[in-house]
Amino acid sequence: MKKDKKYKVIQGEQQIKSDKKEKRSFGKEVVSWVKTIVIALVLALFVDSVLIVNATVPTGSMENTIMTGDRLLALRTAYWFREPEAGDIVIFKFPDDPTGKTLYVKRIIGTEGDTIEINNGEVKVNGMVLDEPYIKEKTEGKYGPVTVPEGCYFMMGDNRNRSVDSRFWDNTFVREDQILGKAVLKYYKGVELIS
Repeated sequence: MKKDKKYKVIQGEQQIKSDKKEKRSFGKEVVSWVKTIVIALVLALFVDSVLIVNATVPTGSMENTIMTGDRLLALRTAYWFREPEAGDIVIFKFPDDPTGKTLYVKRIIGTEGDTIEINNGEVKVNGMVLDEPYIKEKTEGKYGPVTVPEGCYFMMGDNRNRSVDSRFWDNTFVREDQILGKAVLKYYKGVELIS
């Protein structure tokens, strides 16, 4: 009988040690999950604020290149080592929004020093008619000429007659620091590179 009591005491101590180990391993598991989630959140914030811009297109101003409801990825890194160029599709802060929270997507038509003019369905940059196979229809109306100031860009949507762009804004030009990134990928209704 004495042996049984001693055996039960030893077995009870082992059970207590085992319970403590389980509590420690459960605590370690929770800490491991919390670390993993925190690291994932930090990485996601880094990628979103430093490497890419993620945006949804609410209007048809860029049809047929980008459709209403398309989701876009733009590379913030695209202009780290080169300047934005005419023809690039970019996501930028709307120049008439003082908060800087409204994002637009348009095509760069003119860069600093370029003279833009629209007449007879043609867009001219520095007197040369643009070849624009991407536009939905000929551009209506007359505009310009205007010269793009230093460090700025003139933007237009590909759906010219339904686009509210540089032609209609109070602040006609987009400053380089307002450009967030070059649109490179559409995703949602399939994945497609933007050219």
